[in-house]
Amino acid sequence: MKIRGRDFLTMMEYSSSDIWRILKISKQLKKEASTGRFRPMLKNKSLGMIFQKPSTRTRVSFEVAMRQLGGSALYLGWNELQLGRGETVADTARVLARYVDGIMARVFAHSDLEELAKNADVPVINGLSDLCHPVQILADLLTIWEKKREFKGLKLTYIGDGNNVCNSLLLGCAKMGINISVACPERYKPDERFIGWAEEESRLSGATAEISSEPEQAVRDADIIYTDVIVSMGQEAERAERTKVFLPKYRVTEDLFKRASKDAIFMHDLPAHRGEEVTNEVIDGPRSVVWDQAENRLHATKGLLSLLI
Repeated sequence: MKIRGRDFLTMMEYSSSDIWRILKISKQLKKEASTGRFRPMLKNKSLGMIFQKPSTRTRVSFEVAMRQLGGSALYLGWNELQLGRGETVADTARVLARYVDGIMARVFAHSDLEELAKNADVPVINGLSDLCHPVQILADLLTIWEKKREFKGLKLTYIGDGNNVCNSLLLGCAKMGINISVACPERYKPDERFIGWAEEESRLSGATAEISSEPEQAVRDADIIYTDVIVSMGQEAERAERTKVFLPKYRVTEDLFKRASKDAIFMHDLPAHRGEEVTNEVIDGPRSVVWDQAENRLHATKGLLSLLI
């Protein structure tokens, strides 16, 4: 089973066995890091990081991951590259591939990632696009594995916008055998391609993937409650309309959380808009694992990089 040299764009490129391999090495590297041990698996390797969108967790986790693995990371702002002056994505990809051993890009249009991957002969990693956020879901799966000790038979309920995170959660859960129920307004459903892929993967793993518009029904017997912002970067002009559609029905409150399983955990990929998609009582409550989830961005990133580059 080979992973080295492959792109990581949507998670559809990876089997459940591939994902398990990434999670296992991530968990091992996390254990070693807790004792102050860091394996120089990527000594003298470099990662180019293209940022069209601002970031906290993505930038820091990738930079620290490369450092702890013995390599280096280069921050490349979109407008600091010739991309900002009209050089094509394809030409940029061809040039960067001559300098670095891998490229991570955090962009608006997923098509830009596909263009990078098509023209670069080094691995390209999706650090976030308008379509999906697969690295986040690796961290989520690692967190669920740590907290619940298994995947099969669990139920994850996602409440809110059917956005890039939701698209990737559908795939990640379906591939690993987690039942997923998405509760969102009809106008803001996940991408139809991801719904179709999730249904197909669920049949293979024995899980279920459901889309509804009723949060109270969706959270029933859920082991994990997950939400995300209702206004993502680039959607600021839609704030008034989105707020009217989503709130208060699609807000995770204590009352809604109580309808889930008694040992349910709360997850959020962050940053959170407190008081909008989640209340302080839930995100700061005893069953919130958002900080472990955020930390696991580092460990999951290390696992992915160690196998790709």
